Amino acid sequence: MRAAVVTENGVEIKDVAQPEPQPHEVLVRVRACGLNRADLMVASGMAHGAIGGAGTIVGQEFSGEIVAVGAEVKGMKEGDRVMCHGTASWADYALADWGRTVPIPDANMSFEQAATLPVALYTMHNAIVTNAKIQPGETILIQGASSGVGLMALQIAKLKGAKTVIGTSTNSERRAKLRDFGADLAVDSKDPNWADTVLKATDGKGVDIIIDQLSGYVANDNLKATAIMGRIINVGRLGGFNGNFDFDLHAARRIQYIGVTFRTRSIEEIRAITKEVQQDLGKDIEAGKLSLPIDQSFKLEDVNDALAKMKANEHFGKITLVVD
Repeated sequence: MRAAVVTENGVEIKDVAQPEPQPHEVLVRVRACGLNRADLMVASGMAHGAIGGAGTIVGQEFSGEIVAVGAEVKGMKEGDRVMCHGTASWADYALADWGRTVPIPDANMSFEQAATLPVALYTMHNAIVTNAKIQPGETILIQGASSGVGLMALQIAKLKGAKTVIGTSTNSERRAKLRDFGADLAVDSKDPNWADTVLKATDGKGVDIIIDQLSGYVANDNLKATAIMGRIINVGRLGGFNGNFDFDLHAARRIQYIGVTFRTRSIEEIRAITKEVQQDLGKDIEAGKLSLPIDQSFKLEDVNDALAKMKANEHFGKITLVVD
C-alpha cells in the first residue's frame, strides 16, 4: 500500500506492507486525513511523543471504512464509516484502537469533513470542559483561534454558554471570519495592547479562561488578561516553547495554569476522553452544530504541497488529504 513516510530527504510516498489489526484494533481503508501541527513536526524529522524519525508514517486523524476488526473489538463491523484518532494514517490503510474509533454520526457527512474533527474535538473538549471546567456565563479567550482546533474551541465555548468569547489571530482577514464561529470579539495577539483590549471588553476584570495555543511571546499578557482566580490552559506553543513569565502577577491574580497534551496520556485515558466527547457532544455533531471549514484539500501524492501550505500558516480552518 502507499504511505507518506519520513525519510532523510523529507516525506516521500512509498510502498509499504499493509498493517494487520491486533485484537484491540480495527483496520480502516483510509479515505481522508486531517493535517495538524504535530504532523508538521513529525514530517520534519522531529519526535512527537513516542513517534518520529526516519521510517515513520505521518498522520494522526483520519476517516474511512472498517475492513477488518480485531477479536476484542465490540460494536464495530466491516463496512462501518468511522473517524479515528491514532498514528500512521497518511496511507491507504491505517490501524486504530477501538476506543479511539467512532462512527461518523451523519450519513450525509463526507469522509473529508469527518477527518477534520477528531483532534480538534478531543483536544478542545478536554481543555475547555474537563480542565477549564467552563461554566455558563463565563468569559473565555482562545489564542490562535483561526486554526481548526481554535475554531472548534470557539464553537464549544459558545455551545457551553460562555458569555463572551474572544479569539485571536494575527491576520486581519482571518480575524474577520472568527465571528462566524462564535467569537464576540477578535484581537491581534501581535498588537502590544491586545491585553488592554480584552480588559476593556470585560469591564476591567479579565477573562475567566484562556485556552492558549501560542505560549511564548503571549505568556505575560495572558496573565494580565486573565481574571483573578481565572484559568489558563496551555494547549500549544506556536508562539515559542520559552518566554518571560511574571511569577508575581501569576500569584497576585491567583491563576490556575494547567498544561495538557496527548503525548503522555495512556490509551485508557484517551479512550475515556473519546467516550466523554461522544456522550457530551455527539448529538451536537450530528446536528451540525460543530463543524470545521476545509481551507484546501490535496491528494495523498501531493502531501508535500499540503505540508508546505500548513508551514506557511496562511490557512483558515483545516487542510486535508484525500486518499483515492
